[in-house]
Amino acid sequence: MIDLNSATAAELDAVPQLRGHGFEIVRYRNERGSFSKVRQLEEVPGLAGKWNGAEAAVSVE
Repeated sequence: MIDLNSATAAELDAVPQLRGHGFEIVRYRNERGSFSKVRQLEEVPGLAGKWNGAEAAVSVE
């Protein structure tokens, strides 16, 4: 499991549903603070409706 709150952009890009969005996820986290739920990925620019299935690979610690 990859923790959304500590993963690097490269680690996030390794998840098929998040590929190419690692930088945006890290930027979102840095600007808005830690994720409290995996479903907050819906709020990351460019990920709306595309991250489904990622919850099998990522978590929020």
